[in-house]
Amino acid sequence: MTLERVGKLIRNDEKATQVINAELLSAIINSTQDAISVVDDQGIEILINPAYTRLTGLTAEDVIGKPPTVDIADGSSMHMQVLKTGKAVKGVSMKVGPKRREVVVNVAPIRVEGKLVGSVGVIHDLSEIRKLSEELEGAKRLIRHLEAKYTFKDIMGESQEIREAIEQAQNAAQIPATVLLRGESGTGKELFAHAIHHLSERQKGQFIRVNCAALSENLLESELFGYVDGAFTGARRGGKIGLFEEANGGTLFLDEIGSISLKLQVKLLRVLQEKELIRVGDNHPIPVNVRVIAATHVNLEEKIRRGKFREDLYYRLNVIPIVIPPLRQRRSDIPLLADHLLRRFNQDYGRNVEKIAEQSLHVLEQYSWPGNVRELENVLGRAIINMKRGETVIEPYHLPALDLINHQSGRALKNPEAGESYKIDSHAETIYEEGFEGLQRKWERELLIDVIQKTGGNKTKAAQVLKISLRNLYYKLERHGLND
Repeated sequence: MTLERVGKLIRNDEKATQVINAELLSAIINSTQDAISVVDDQGIEILINPAYTRLTGLTAEDVIGKPPTVDIADGSSMHMQVLKTGKAVKGVSMKVGPKRREVVVNVAPIRVEGKLVGSVGVIHDLSEIRKLSEELEGAKRLIRHLEAKYTFKDIMGESQEIREAIEQAQNAAQIPATVLLRGESGTGKELFAHAIHHLSERQKGQFIRVNCAALSENLLESELFGYVDGAFTGARRGGKIGLFEEANGGTLFLDEIGSISLKLQVKLLRVLQEKELIRVGDNHPIPVNVRVIAATHVNLEEKIRRGKFREDLYYRLNVIPIVIPPLRQRRSDIPLLADHLLRRFNQDYGRNVEKIAEQSLHVLEQYSWPGNVRELENVLGRAIINMKRGETVIEPYHLPALDLINHQSGRALKNPEAGESYKIDSHAETIYEEGFEGLQRKWERELLIDVIQKTGGNKTKAAQVLKISLRNLYYKLERHGLND
């Protein structure tokens, strides 16, 4: 063969002085890790590279000067198709060489001044692609597993409120039942989910978190349940397993469960009831063994009343309900939390802040914390950033402006050096103390007491008056301690 023949394919005979250096071309082709095969306009093999020999097991003596079918063990020649149509082909699967290696072939035409003079094929080892794909999926699974890094030791707090929640969660970890974590945003629901998984018998299995509010309905459906080949436009060839299957034997944490559509609620209910799922585009059930931990900050009972959440799914999720208290209901934990965050920020920011002044702690303990622990983290981080180099104590004037605190005095905190002043709002704090959900719970309890009294203790009549199921009434009575 020869390199001279290759040179003839890519040079202009009328411009002999512009001949490409054949040795340079050979060096480029031979150095690539992709297997390359080149044929002339008649389909005769004229060039292969070392990567081609490694992949197919065929040498230049086996191939050069022979038709393009010489290396094909299963399939048809894409070189001939390209020479016939003049159009490139991509992603064609076939088997090549005496070992029948599975490959994917891309072939493109070679044109000189508009004339088709041959074609070049690039061959990829399919087994290698699969291996890399499996390694990537394995890395993803490892990353997801490593995300379940928190244990109950990472949940800071000594107040009765948080200790009760921790005790409930520790008990729940020993039971393979669905858990529903309830609490405002920023209270640490995900932290509890991690800890429950780590203490459970499934700790060696996968822990996978899904934010149900972050994905569209169709995307969430395909992510959770998977899909089969050709299920929809753009679906991956061969289909894809869903997160329920991937979490098989482990834990699936469904955050923001209150945001999923009614359509997906039906599919989720099937998984919880039947322990099986059906992929998108399929009709064959697949058994799964997954422990579900769900979390929400919304009032699911209200969503049920408005027809936005299925009551039967609610009962399947609410097997072990755990309410995580907001920070304003466990203010005694603020010094402990602040000290923990302070040590972490020192490490993250390269600072050496020693402590928080007593007056600063008093300010923090008076605040209502609508953003809970997440907001406390934000406030302390900003306070450290506001400190000058060399300052080692967080004083009140380092704190960012906080509304609705110290309502009794209405005084301002001042930085004596900078002359700054932070006004402290004097609005009544009772609403912020209890929050909307607290007030709603109080209203619900009073309403239940009133209806039970008016119906003479008849639970069936009370349920009819309230327009809820008898089962739901018993749940509400139990939640408010009124079931005696």
